[in-house]
Amino acid sequence: MQVKQPSFTGTARRAQIIDATLAVIAESGFDRASFARIAERAQLSSTRLISYHFAGKAELISACAAQVIGRIGEWTGAAVHAERTAAGALHAYITATVGFIDLNREAMTALTRIVLAGALDYTTADDAEAAAPLEGILRSGQEAGEFRSFDPAVMAHAVQRSIDGLPFVLERAPGTDCAAYGRELAVLFELATRAGTPDTASQQH
Repeated sequence: MQVKQPSFTGTARRAQIIDATLAVIAESGFDRASFARIAERAQLSSTRLISYHFAGKAELISACAAQVIGRIGEWTGAAVHAERTAAGALHAYITATVGFIDLNREAMTALTRIVLAGALDYTTADDAEAAAPLEGILRSGQEAGEFRSFDPAVMAHAVQRSIDGLPFVLERAPGTDCAAYGRELAVLFELATRAGTPDTASQQH
C-alpha cells in the first residue's frame, strides 16, 4: 500500500500551525492554547484547518514538542560532532544547548510549559533515551582517560537538569547573559569530570 506524502503546501501549513501553537502556549499558557487562539495567531480562516492537519490537540502538541526537540538535537549534535575529544564534546554540548535556548526562547518556554502540563506521554525510558548521547560522551571520556571515574548516568542527568533550568531563569530574568551562563556551566562540569579529581567511591568511609 502506497502512503501518500504530504504536499509542499500541506507541510508549510502544518509548520505554520505548529509555530502559532508554540507562540500561543509561550504567551498565554498551555491551558489557554485553544484552537481558536491558535487559528487567530496563524491567521487561519477557520479552526477546521487545524483539525484537517491534526487529529486533535494531543497530536498537535506532540508535533510541537517533536519539532523543538528535533531542532535542539540537530543544533547541539552539529556542535558536538565538530569536536575531537570527549572534553571538547561535553563543553560543546553544554554551550550549544544553552545557545539554542537563548536564541529560541519562545519555543523553549512553550516546550517547558507543555512538559509541566503533563501533555506528553513521557516515560523514564524516554528520559534515558534522551540522556544516551550525553552518557556516550561521558563514557568515551572515561575510556580515553580524559574523565575521572563516576556514574555516567548520574552525571548526564546532572548536566541536563542544569541546562533544563535555564528557561525558568529567563522567565524571571530575561536579561541573563546566556553566553556567560553556558561558560559557567561548562567550567563547572569540566571540573566535575576532569581526570585526577577524587571519585565519590574513594571518599566513602
